[in-house]
Amino acid sequence: MVKYVEKKWEAELGAWISIISYIILAISKLIVGSVAHSDGVKADGWNNFSDIIASVAILIGIKIAKKPRDHNHPYGHSRAENISSLVAAFMMMSIGIDVIIEGISSLFHSGAESAPEPLAAFVAIVSAFAMLAVYSFNARLAKRTNSQALAAAAKDHLSDALVSIGTVVGIAGAQVHLLWLDPLVAVLIGGMICKTAWGVFMETSHALTDGFDEHILTTYKHEIATVDGVKNVADIKARMLGNYVILEVTIHVDPHLTVVKSHEIADEVERLMKQHHNIAATHVHIEPERIP
Repeated sequence: MVKYVEKKWEAELGAWISIISYIILAISKLIVGSVAHSDGVKADGWNNFSDIIASVAILIGIKIAKKPRDHNHPYGHSRAENISSLVAAFMMMSIGIDVIIEGISSLFHSGAESAPEPLAAFVAIVSAFAMLAVYSFNARLAKRTNSQALAAAAKDHLSDALVSIGTVVGIAGAQVHLLWLDPLVAVLIGGMICKTAWGVFMETSHALTDGFDEHILTTYKHEIATVDGVKNVADIKARMLGNYVILEVTIHVDPHLTVVKSHEIADEVERLMKQHHNIAATHVHIEPERIP
């Protein structure tokens, strides 16, 4: 239990580092983007701002999900994390659409102003290196704590670094009189924000509607079928509660087995799923194999 709490604390530390980094970068980019006349840097700043919202929402969800079950929540509070992710997806999509609209407006604005100042490129380069550093830290932390949420956040950090590099390219193009390149990058960044929001929405909606990957279920079924004493896997289904898998399986066993022996087979199925796939709970229903 102590080790579990320590891992949770480490995962939350990684989330806090992400939030603080995003706050610093978002404020810097929004200010510098306005001063240096760079739509790309401003869009990148809004991208980081959307990351702040998403990270805070997920962090709150993780904290609520850690609460133990009570009389109103017999299965616990794990799905609070999914709900917070869904809220974050809607907020990210709204920001992404605003960035796209502003970028398109700048693209077709008559009499384009001067190219962005070099300060904008400097901020974008610093941001790229900062995000790569945070990505490296959280990727290692996610592996050590086995936190899927932190692993997903690390991947988002890597994409943010790539977005900042793209912003530098847009600013560089504007320096050689390709003034349309900077607002075009802003539109592309807005598109990336929307794409990320849509991915979060689809993944979260799938989990909240008890969707589960059928290929993974097939893997579970084949492994359970190899357990000594299991004659047949009659039915298997699973669902997600936060980051935890709840598995329900019906197996057929020899009808002449004692209750104790049947119970031992069920225990072995639970142990196998816990050891191989870290499944939090496996509910095994035993039925006698039909004799032809």
